[in-house]
This record gives sequence, C-alpha cells and structure tokens, in this order.
Amino acid sequence: MGIKKISKDGFSGLIEGLIAETTVIGVQSKGDKFVYDLLGSSANLRLDYDVTILPPKKYFLQPAEILLRFDGEKYEAEFDDEEFVLVGVHPYDMIAINQIDKLYSEDNFDSHYMRRRENATVIACDVARASENVFASSMGTATVSEGFDILLTDIGDFYVAESATDKGEKLLGKAEGVSTAEDEDLKAREKIQEENKKNLNKHKLGCKPSELPGLLEKAYNHPIWEELGKKCFSCGSCNQVCPTCYCFNVQDEVNWDLKSGTRKRVWDGCLLDGFTKVAGGHEFRKSRADRIKHRIYRKGKYVPEKIGGEIACVGCGRCVGACLTDIANPVKIYNRLIEDIGIGK
Repeated sequence: MGIKKISKDGFSGLIEGLIAETTVIGVQSKGDKFVYDLLGSSANLRLDYDVTILPPKKYFLQPAEILLRFDGEKYEAEFDDEEFVLVGVHPYDMIAINQIDKLYSEDNFDSHYMRRRENATVIACDVARASENVFASSMGTATVSEGFDILLTDIGDFYVAESATDKGEKLLGKAEGVSTAEDEDLKAREKIQEENKKNLNKHKLGCKPSELPGLLEKAYNHPIWEELGKKCFSCGSCNQVCPTCYCFNVQDEVNWDLKSGTRKRVWDGCLLDGFTKVAGGHEFRKSRADRIKHRIYRKGKYVPEKIGGEIACVGCGRCVGACLTDIANPVKIYNRLIEDIGIGK
C-alpha cells in the first residue's frame, strides 16, 4: 500500500471519529499496568506502554464464547459479527495473531475465530518502551511486516503510518494531518526498528530460534522437567497470558427444561490438571513434569512443525511475570538445555 506520516493531533482526531461511529478497543493504563479495553476517548489511549496484562488475541479467540444454541429440535450456530478497531498491538503480539490465523484457517477451518478476524481493523505500533521481561529480539519478533492494517512508529511529533491493506489505506484517508513521509522520517522509523531488534532482550536466548526444534529433539528425557515439575503449582497462569496458546474446552450448558441450552468454548491450558483427561478417568499427562514439558515442546517443536518452522513463543515475557514460582521463563529452560546438551551435538 503505502507509507505516510500523520501528526499526533491528526491521529487523535481519527480515533475520536472512529469512537463516534464504531467499536474501538485500545491500550489503556490500569494503575501501573496496561490493558486492552473499550476506548471512550483518544486521551485514554496509551501507545507508549510496555506490555499488556493479557494479549489482544482475546478479541479473536474469546476467553468464553457461545458457539451455538439448541432447543431440542434444532441447533443454530451463533456468530459475533460486530466490526471493531483494535489499536496499539505490538509486533510480537501481531506475529502471535498471525500464527493463530494460520492454525485456525488450516485443516478444520474455525469460522467463529476467522469471522472476528475479518471484522477487525488492526492498528499496530512499534514498541516505544521495553518491558522488564521482553525477549522479542531473541525470537525475531521485535518488528512485524504483515497482518496489520496500519503500523505506527512514534518518531516524535509525528507517527510514521504504514498502511498494509485496503482497510488501512481507507482509514488513513479519513484522517487530517496526513502527509508524505520524507526520507528523514523513514530513517527515523528504521532507526527505532533496528534498535528494537537489538534491545528488546531482557532474557537472551543462547541460540537461534530455528535451532530450538533440534535442541528439543534431544531433550525429552532431560532431568529439568522433573525439577520444574516439583515447583509447579499447575495454576495455568503461563497459558492464560500467552499470546500463542490457542487451546480450548467445549462445554454444553443445558437449561432446566433439559432440552434447550448453549454450547460454549472456554480457554483451557496444558498446565492445568485434567487437560488431557478422557472418558474412564484416563489422563495422558498426569504429572506436572509432563505438562511443563509439553508446554515447552508445543512452543519449540510441535507448532513449528505445523506452520513452517515458526516458533510459538514470541518473546512477550508475560509468562515470566505471571509465574508464581519463577519457573515459566522459556529462555532459562532453553539455555539450560543448550548448556547441558549443546547445539548441533
């Protein structure tokens, strides 16, 4: 599409106009933390945030949603067709959404997820302030080149605004204060992005992300899994805050007439006890050590095998901050395995 620049007043005016005509969700402060929430004023929007408590995937794969309703005679699927604008998505979260797009559009196409994805307009933004646990630089996710409709980069008095879709181009066309991005503006954006590729790295991975599947191939029986399992509370916090976790459970809720009700899906996580329990009370990963190992293998080996080698950890660092016993940091785990097993041995 194209790259423009927009004044900050012009962008605020654009957001105000959108709020008046559609649903706008943006990053806002909540005490000293940040969250995505319904935006009532452009003054509440924070694009200088470090990291949000929950990732923006919750607007595409909702924590709980009704899939269908039934009344004893028929089943009718229920879809959320509301259009909305999502503002402030960081590159690593955008890459996570792109991954889930692939997973939910291949094989068994998920029409509920994809309907919301199609109804969304995503305004992403380059990171302006590193969070305390981010390691996106190590994972190659500090910048993003696709998936968004508009990508903003704060260069001082202006944003450099890259429109990547027709929706993004149309949206920028509504704004005032838009002008051609000059060479100096593009250089300023490039400088910020290059710095982010190096500096969003509070936990440094000791190998290339592409080497992780091979590392895990040799680590299945390593003692680290039992060590971590002894400390794990099975609280599932690392699953719930992860932008690339996409597992869910399906539940039928039947009304008192025993005929009508709803079928829902809710977030689930592989660290939770009972995640693999099936009929007869059989459970495939009953021990905490096995569940922790599965989480790491899913991100570093299983999902990459499904989607062309992309590691299903984008370095947001949310799991590091959420873990009550300080054992969820994947970089620490990978680096321990590198130290004990080595790369390419």
